[in-house]
Amino acid sequence: MAIKVLIVDDSATARAVIKEILTKVPDIEVVGVAPDAYVARDKVVQLRPDVICLDVEMPRMDGITFLRKLMQHMPTPVVMVSSLTRQGAQVTLDALAAGAVDFVTKPHSYIYDGGAEIEKELVEKVRTAARANISKRTPITSSAKPVSFTALAETTQKVIAIGASTGGTEALKEVLTRMPQNCPGIVIVQHMPASFTGPFAARLDTLCSIDVKEAKSGDSVSIGQALIAPGDCHMVLRRSGARYYVETGGGEKVSGHKPSVDVLFNSVAKNAGANAVGAILTGMGADGAKGLLHMRNNGGRTIAQDEKSCVVFGMPKVAIELGGAERVVPLEHIPSTALKFITEMTR
Repeated sequence: MAIKVLIVDDSATARAVIKEILTKVPDIEVVGVAPDAYVARDKVVQLRPDVICLDVEMPRMDGITFLRKLMQHMPTPVVMVSSLTRQGAQVTLDALAAGAVDFVTKPHSYIYDGGAEIEKELVEKVRTAARANISKRTPITSSAKPVSFTALAETTQKVIAIGASTGGTEALKEVLTRMPQNCPGIVIVQHMPASFTGPFAARLDTLCSIDVKEAKSGDSVSIGQALIAPGDCHMVLRRSGARYYVETGGGEKVSGHKPSVDVLFNSVAKNAGANAVGAILTGMGADGAKGLLHMRNNGGRTIAQDEKSCVVFGMPKVAIELGGAERVVPLEHIPSTALKFITEMTR
């Protein structure tokens, strides 16, 4: 059966373009369009869509307010359509926290900018949303304290590497808020556009005991700090003596992404070896699966998020099938498992 999609956007042009893109695909059916949240509310009840494409900025009732009401009364997978502005990034992060599965960025000229790349992204994310475990998209309000961790001198030479995609913004919040101030340095790839990773890192920094920042070339990987790869840049781990640091840069997409989890994990395998822990979280596709296996083969300890706690069991599933995951655990146990591995390394 075709995936039933409802498009909600106050722009008639945007509605028409999104509809045109989606109706080209045989497994997707656009069952309705709505210019605002009030019309959308009635159409959700009437049409029971499998996925909603929802504009962030709308008159009368904004997309976030509508999303929160929707997730409370009639949970439905939602793909947000957002602008590539700093304000747009903040609102989109609010939407992901409120329960949206994913987002696509709206170009300044929706018809002409981006072309086939935008079409492919929209179709892929609608398909992924239709399969998503939206019971895991409820806002994380965990008041759990950071995991207890007794740091040893050798901790400075340990690294935790994490990769995530769809559902990862909230999953990373769950992991990082549980990390204590004396945890080893953490390096992260979350699939995101360039204008989103800075605000995302800044938001996490306000919520966590550890420091969180968007990485730049030359940044040291330090105890009590997490570095998030900037959007549209690969990030690799380097070592100079006892010091780990990161480099960020361009290049082609790897495993379909830039930044790529595989690029990060492969560099961690090469330069940290048995001093590293790798964790692969929720996300569509296979990015990071081979890299996690490379880490394990080079002596690193490795973790995959389990299916039940994933929004999309794609990347972890492939990593498990390849044999890259030493341990498969629920999201909430990933911080304690990673720190347990670190403790075992330092004995």
